[in-house]
Amino acid sequence: MSWLNSVRNVLSFVSKKETPENLWHKCKGCGQMIFIRELEENAYVCPKCDHHDRIGPKERFRQLFDENSCAELPAPKVPEDPLKFRDSKRYVDRLKAARAANSESDALVNARGTILGNRVVVGVQDFGFMGGSMGLAVGEAFIRGVEAAIADRCPYVIFTASGGARMQEGILSLMQMPRSTVAIQMLHDAGLPYIVVLTDPTSGGVMAAYAMLGDVQIAEPKATLAFTGRRVIESTIREKLPEDFQTSEYYLDHGLIDMVVHRHDLRERLATVVGYLCGDRKAA
Repeated sequence: MSWLNSVRNVLSFVSKKETPENLWHKCKGCGQMIFIRELEENAYVCPKCDHHDRIGPKERFRQLFDENSCAELPAPKVPEDPLKFRDSKRYVDRLKAARAANSESDALVNARGTILGNRVVVGVQDFGFMGGSMGLAVGEAFIRGVEAAIADRCPYVIFTASGGARMQEGILSLMQMPRSTVAIQMLHDAGLPYIVVLTDPTSGGVMAAYAMLGDVQIAEPKATLAFTGRRVIESTIREKLPEDFQTSEYYLDHGLIDMVVHRHDLRERLATVVGYLCGDRKAA
């Protein structure tokens, strides 16, 4: 018997230790494998290439809010399948699968709290929930977030991450665009600021609605920001677009947003902006 077979026989009697599936993370920016704990400690920013990974509402709230100040707003109740839609799967089955995978009722979650002592209501879209798509639940949650900000006399800050309107809700999804616009006007009528933080990716109907209506427009680095896809635009205008087209940096260079802020600096920058705009409303 060779030494290799001997080793195999020994190993066959040794219980195998399972490697946890969440021990390593492959960076979408550089393709390197990163120890998941190292990524978490770095705010889900790749320590090798600085790629900003997508994060959900709970992690975003944890990074932003002062300790013990965060209180999530209840999710609004809306008709779940108004069109009785079915493609390869029933819409209600897709919703169940998304809820099981993300532990949220839909793609937009609101919370009130303080950021370095400044009162805010923050809404976070979760791209992991059906691509952050905008349907009745997202539109209603947006309005509830605005109403909460008005009640608290503080800004409403929205973190956008969406593939656009939710096709399974048809025209009802598209109607959330004017509804959100009216809600923003309500906020302005109350003399309160509306702050947008664009994250990767933000596109479609969300980009055409509340994502680009902020009094202050902030974006995370290298986020994809677009109404429609590159190939559609290139085939329409019959021209080759720049490589950095539809990125945060391109938008900043062309005056479409106010600033690009690294995730490590975002909490302090938001506190500064809110302090300038609502300094007299700082929490006790």
